[in-house]
Amino acid sequence: MSDVPGMRALLALLLVLVLTPALADDWRRYDNARFGYSIEVPPGFAVGREADNGDGREFRDGATKLAAWGGTILEDSFEAAVAAAMASAEGDGWTLTYRSVTPSWASFSGTQGKRVLYQRMVAGCDGQYAAFRLQYSAADITRLDPVVNRLVRSLKAGC
Repeated sequence: MSDVPGMRALLALLLVLVLTPALADDWRRYDNARFGYSIEVPPGFAVGREADNGDGREFRDGATKLAAWGGTILEDSFEAAVAAAMASAEGDGWTLTYRSVTPSWASFSGTQGKRVLYQRMVAGCDGQYAAFRLQYSAADITRLDPVVNRLVRSLKAGC
């Protein structure tokens, strides 16, 4: 019976190890009714109001801005829509330093002074897409890399 306190301590430790990630995971999900897409929103991001046309929403954490939206592809293909989005970002003064485009998803990133942009687009059904754009300070790259990775994994286009 002398092992009972040790066994209790071990069980308590295991319980803490198992529950801590679940309790620390304050991400919440945003579902868009108009385009049927979803994305997880990081903890600490204040929810902005939904766009008047119902295509998406903005979230903020200080100077870090996350925008999520859906749309209808007006170009000939998803890849052409991505090319138009990249051209628009460059027209807004972003220097794109990374581009990866496939028929079903695309990501690109760039810089503008000391700001960083990361945008992801995912093709949906019936000529629609879902996207997010994260803009943040270059000083936060290391801290936000895991956030970007989770946002990429969580963005799901509606079908």
